[in-house]
Amino acid sequence: MIAGLLAITILVGVWKKADIFEAFTEGAKEGLHNAIQILPALAVTLTAIRVFESSGIMEALDPLLSPLASLLRLPQGVMPLVLLRPLSGSASLSLLSEILTRYGPDSRTGLVASAMMGSGETILYTCAVYLSAAGISKSRYIVPVALAGWLTGCAVTGLLFPE
Repeated sequence: MIAGLLAITILVGVWKKADIFEAFTEGAKEGLHNAIQILPALAVTLTAIRVFESSGIMEALDPLLSPLASLLRLPQGVMPLVLLRPLSGSASLSLLSEILTRYGPDSRTGLVASAMMGSGETILYTCAVYLSAAGISKSRYIVPVALAGWLTGCAVTGLLFPE
């Protein structure tokens, strides 16, 4: 599939008599420039995620979040995933593995966690990367609205798997 797309791209470039090598090197230069621009935001985001993960805050917050879990009709075991998924894909995947081991994949907790994992996004990471690449320094409503959407999706997931 990828080889076919590459062949089509080259054929179109030859047909339009474009300098394919020059276009490729210009695109690579622009991509490298964007990567250098987003590196500080990426470093800060990944550091914050590791600190949050390693500090034990997730386990301490679980009992405190039980009222929110019942309000959203979510099993209490998925609340750490509700907090972690917007921050980190790899950390939330590790947490999903722990949830599935503890509660089982066919339990309500396992089903809700799997649905949340499959339908969610690493909001803060994605916003940091894309906004930085676009040169936007003030996100205004992007992050709050995305997080509200995530919570809405979590609540719907809780409703899809009744007790």
